[in-house]
Amino acid sequence: MQVGVIGMGRMGANIARRLMRGGHECVVYDRDFKAVAAVVAEGASAAGDLADLVRQLAPPRIGWVMLPAGAPTDETVSELGRRFAPGDVVIDGGNSFYRDDIRRAKALAEQGVTYLDVGTSGGVWGLERGYCLMVGGESEAVERIDPVLRTLAPGAGDAPRTKRPTNADPRAELGYIHAGAAGAGHFVKMVHNGIEYGLMQAYAEGFDILKGKGAAERPADERFELNLADVAEVWRRGSVISSWLLDLCAQELADDPALAKFTGVVADSGEGRWTIEAAIEQAAPADVLAAALFARFRSRAEHTFGERLLSAMRFGFGGHVEIPQ
Repeated sequence: MQVGVIGMGRMGANIARRLMRGGHECVVYDRDFKAVAAVVAEGASAAGDLADLVRQLAPPRIGWVMLPAGAPTDETVSELGRRFAPGDVVIDGGNSFYRDDIRRAKALAEQGVTYLDVGTSGGVWGLERGYCLMVGGESEAVERIDPVLRTLAPGAGDAPRTKRPTNADPRAELGYIHAGAAGAGHFVKMVHNGIEYGLMQAYAEGFDILKGKGAAERPADERFELNLADVAEVWRRGSVISSWLLDLCAQELADDPALAKFTGVVADSGEGRWTIEAAIEQAAPADVLAAALFARFRSRAEHTFGERLLSAMRFGFGGHVEIPQ
């Protein structure tokens, strides 16, 4: 299929690359011409602006937007909606707030254009591993772009199969789902990121306790100089807390046991906040997720070893660089 990809940042560029590796044709656009050139060198067609991108796409068009949430995405989706024709599809694969998706879907529907929100997880590793995709919007449009979703998703891989009902949606096992109506995809991804905060904070606090056991103020016979890289590595092998995040911890600790290149200043993307807001609206207890979010706020004032590990994990899966303070 032919797909227009707008936004050649870490995620957008790799989405275009994975699509092309899967036999799809990509027309790409970004204000950064160097970023466009890098993907064009691998087989994509360059667009000079959004109007040019629309001209190069054959109807029914597919435009995949990978831009920061908020105004950049809003403006781009609106312009695509004005330039697209009935039957075309606009996809937001970024980290937008789900209520923005509901608003956009209604606005584009008035022009006959379909809007899909795709929660996209996989970070900088998605090019090789594939992306976990959570899609919201009309079923017909989701079915139409299925070849695109199937290419981007990781596939079944070698993960043990879950005993699922015979009528279960097979797409879930391949790494993508149609979550529901407009907004549902980003809502599921929002909660996913809230859980991510909690998991990362649990590892960070645990390793902070392990490191603290070697402090000079501890009684001599209770002072353990633990090799944290070895602890992370052994926990990866058969323990009940093994995970990809633990894999990232093990690698970062092996490379730099002191995590000296990280300050411990931990940013939040916004989705953790939105998850807590949803919990408050539903009067749903979310103690761990809220505490994990507040720990990130605190990290900007004082820094622990655990917060350096949080930064290391964020850099590991998403290439997130600490924000200077």
